[in-house]
Amino acid sequence: MKFAVMANPERKNCVNIAQEIVENMDVIIESETAKKLGLPGVHLSDINVDIIITIGGDGTILLALQRAKGAILGINMGVLGFLTEIEPEKIWDAINKVRAGNYMIDRRMKLAVYLNDERLHDCVNEAVIHTSEIAKLRNYMVYFNDELMDSIRADGIIISTPTGSTSYALSAGGPILYPSLKNLVIVPLAPFRAATRAFVMPTGILKVKIPDGKKNLLVLDGQHYVELSPGDEVIIKKSEQSAEFIRFESDFFEKIKRRILVR
Repeated sequence: MKFAVMANPERKNCVNIAQEIVENMDVIIESETAKKLGLPGVHLSDINVDIIITIGGDGTILLALQRAKGAILGINMGVLGFLTEIEPEKIWDAINKVRAGNYMIDRRMKLAVYLNDERLHDCVNEAVIHTSEIAKLRNYMVYFNDELMDSIRADGIIISTPTGSTSYALSAGGPILYPSLKNLVIVPLAPFRAATRAFVMPTGILKVKIPDGKKNLLVLDGQHYVELSPGDEVIIKKSEQSAEFIRFESDFFEKIKRRILVR
């Protein structure tokens, strides 16, 4: 079984845990983490292993899932850590369970995102199209399988997976979906019409056009940003790839109660 390790390089406590793992395991080290450790590393996009140990918050996991290949064992060093699996004090217990085969693989739907004909990074949580200027409404034409769903005037629009329904989409008033579902969640950001609501759709081809040609940004999982030009089309559908997480128990509802509903 091949392991890689990736830490949030901006946080010393994350790097310190990576150091401990590197000293006690045979692992591939992600390049930015390796720089902090003074060791040779491998660029994230070149990592292809069985398991990637991430040390940080959900953002670290999302970046790993965008660029690298491997199931994620997430060590929570962030604020919320909804995608992470274990706390720092249980690292070695978790690694030993993985080595013994005492774990489950939790497979989650990802989004394939295209800008015109160019495929961009897949998303685990969401693709967001929003105005690049504060307090400037934009018009968004949303099509599902070539049928016009709605013309939305808003600050932006979120297209989320079920996994992402507990992230940005939830903050914008969207519903919580069970993570094993295969649906798209479409949530307007601060819509002009009070009656505009979120949609939950089956998987299909979602297309967003911006008819006014004004400045917008496309943001993928909060990690990758693309400026949209007049006439651009964003096409989103279910990816043929899945996000894979190492799990030791099924605790989705417990995480909801502990990390979202009580806050």
